[in-house]
Amino acid sequence: MRERFANDGFVVIDDFVSPEARAALRTRALEIVDATDPATTSVFTTRRDAAARDAYFRESGSTIRCFFEEDAFDERGSLRAPKPLAINKIGHAMHDLDPAFDRFSHDARLDALVRDLGIVDPRVYQSMYIFKQPHIGGEVHWHQDATFFVTEPHSVRTLWFALEDANRDNGCLWVLPGGHRGPLRERFVADGETTRMERLDHTPWPTVGTDALPLEVRAGALVVLHGHLPHYSAPNRSARSRHAYTLHVVDGAAHYDARNWLQRSADFPARGLR
Repeated sequence: MRERFANDGFVVIDDFVSPEARAALRTRALEIVDATDPATTSVFTTRRDAAARDAYFRESGSTIRCFFEEDAFDERGSLRAPKPLAINKIGHAMHDLDPAFDRFSHDARLDALVRDLGIVDPRVYQSMYIFKQPHIGGEVHWHQDATFFVTEPHSVRTLWFALEDANRDNGCLWVLPGGHRGPLRERFVADGETTRMERLDHTPWPTVGTDALPLEVRAGALVVLHGHLPHYSAPNRSARSRHAYTLHVVDGAAHYDARNWLQRSADFPARGLR
């Protein structure tokens, strides 16, 4: 596993999450959505011309908030679909603040896994529940997760849990094998009360259909991504959702950059995986 991760920048572990655990997370996520008032939420987008996020997004690192799909609302501002089928994701501190996600996210198996892949002192900074809704699931443009979690030395690892089958029809992940050895192209920084994307390197992004590889996985699989690995997911225009849960883990032994958008206060520190 270490050799594959070092060579490719990712590894897939099948049957990591039991059906019971998957069902528990899905049930809890829908309960959170059901309790959410659409009038108080925001829309999530990965368009680079929308990098200046609103306060609702910027403050989500220490709470639990829901974000709608870009195509969730019609021209009158009404939801096009029932609320559970219009949410893009929940983020970004479920692993700390919600008992069900806390139990799932703090597991000795995960601690051992990321230590095996080079993290000395694992610390979870962010969690997301991603719905990838039928018909309106939005595209996630090519990016590298280290863009959002700069440390010195580099350390971020992404744990991506497939809660449903993911394939090319419903918007699976695409990756560039070995691309983690390339440069960090962008970084997302906090600048006062706003955030912005800084271009660091002009290396072109991969192209789907030529140099990119689809990660088609069954429900229960765990995908581990190196923070520099370029990855992408297409819009979901199928009739099936593609639920997934993710954790972003950095090394507490590394220096966490003060310009990263997500900061933890002294009274809300990033916890380990145990």
